[in-house]
Amino acid sequence: MTIPSGQAGPLDQTENTSPSAQKGHTAATRRMARHYAMQALYQWHMTGNSLNSIEAEFRTDNDMSKVDVEYFHDILHGVPEHLSDLDAIYEPFLVERSLLELDAITRALLRLATYEFKFRIDVPYKVVINEAVALAKKFGAEDSHKFINGVLDKTAVVLRAPEVNAERKNR
Repeated sequence: MTIPSGQAGPLDQTENTSPSAQKGHTAATRRMARHYAMQALYQWHMTGNSLNSIEAEFRTDNDMSKVDVEYFHDILHGVPEHLSDLDAIYEPFLVERSLLELDAITRALLRLATYEFKFRIDVPYKVVINEAVALAKKFGAEDSHKFINGVLDKTAVVLRAPEVNAERKNR
């Protein structure tokens, strides 16, 4: 069970890829890693299949030559490993909604982005938000990108306070 895929859209190109770029990882390969990771997390949520079998399916069924496969693996396995902690971080910002009321795509995107905020500090918080919003526009329900943007803005303040405050100071 895979969400229909396509090309990842043009997004913020400010992702700090300098160490990764030396290994061939760029903003575009990270974007595709997120794209497939969101689909894989959705599949995991809907089917309950093992992460390893889902990862193997994605690696077999998709052209992974333009994907940061290490990043894809990190997200796919990291989100479930820290699931309850991630949900607890963004759940207070679900205005008038409960975690159980979220559709599977919104939940996958919030978990993915919260994981990046917490464990992938090499990625600027604005890039995390922009990437999640772009994926929500592509795969989510109508206007879900606005909801995701609002939740992630508040989540960023909690997990990336120094970065967010520095950005706000420089405005």
